[in-house]
Amino acid sequence: MNKKTMYNLTYGLFVLTSAQDGRDGGCIINTAGQVTSEPNRISIAVNKANFTHDLVKNSKRFNISILSEDASFDTFKRFGFQSGRTVDKFAGFSGCERSANGLYYVTAGTNGYISGEVEQAIDLGSHTLFIAGVKDMDVLSEITSATYGYYQSHIKPKPEQTKDLGKTIWRCRVCGYIYEGEELPPDFICPLCKHSASDFEKVVN
Repeated sequence: MNKKTMYNLTYGLFVLTSAQDGRDGGCIINTAGQVTSEPNRISIAVNKANFTHDLVKNSKRFNISILSEDASFDTFKRFGFQSGRTVDKFAGFSGCERSANGLYYVTAGTNGYISGEVEQAIDLGSHTLFIAGVKDMDVLSEITSATYGYYQSHIKPKPEQTKDLGKTIWRCRVCGYIYEGEELPPDFICPLCKHSASDFEKVVN
């Protein structure tokens, strides 16, 4: 079985934001879509390791900001490569506003946002699937939405090579993080983007 086949699926990219007890959070997700039109509902899948997952689960409300091809890598670093448990991701960040539900949505490098209110949560093991009613939404620009493939080809910088020739490394296909060692632990989690060992590729310099 070739696990790389999963990368041929078409994914969008979004900044998921939520808040609880006056504490804001946000993370990058790649699974969001409309599931019904009457009433208008969307679904999002969120990794349980993300701090924002707990904010959505407890507050039952969120915004998703739809990233466009105008998004910068800095947005991915801010919301994807650090944890909201230890960092205020909105500190010093001007590319956002608050919607009618009081939550932040991202205006920098996005083309729209949707506000959701959770109606159902389904445990999927590593992730939770949230089904939510749409409460508000708006178009922010006409720039095309960024796909996962576009991010890989045009937004994400090319990973640096290690200088030690002959050393085996494992490179995260998502963010470029490098793990050095002959074997990658099967339960390894990328410290930057929180993806699992299955998203690493072996490279021998």
